Amino acid sequence: MKENKRNNLLMLLCSTFLGATGQFLFKSALNAASYYILIAGVLLYVLSTIIYFYVLSRVHLSWAYGIGGLSYIFAVVLASFIEAVPMTRWIGVLVITVGVFFIGTS
Repeated sequence: MKENKRNNLLMLLCSTFLGATGQFLFKSALNAASYYILIAGVLLYVLSTIIYFYVLSRVHLSWAYGIGGLSYIFAVVLASFIEAVPMTRWIGVLVITVGVFFIGTS
C-alpha cells in the first residue's frame, strides 16, 4: 500500500513539474514568438494532464489536487529564471510548501 502511494506521489510530482514547465515554455514562446517552443509547451502540458488523469483514477481527489499545489511552486521557481519574483511571492511559495507537505503526509 505504501509503495502505491509513493508511486502515485512520484507521478503527481512529474505531472505538476511537466505542467509548470509547459507554462514556462508558453511564456518563453510568447516572448520569443517561437511556435516550436509553444508546441513543446503544449505537448508537455498534454502529457502532464494524461499523467494526472491516470493518478486521479487511483487516488482521492482531495489528495491529488492538494499535491497539485506544487505546480505553483515549480512555476515560481521556473519564472525566477526569466523575471524578478518579489519576496511576497516567495513567502507564498513557502506557505504553499507547508500546505502541500501536510496534504502529502495525510
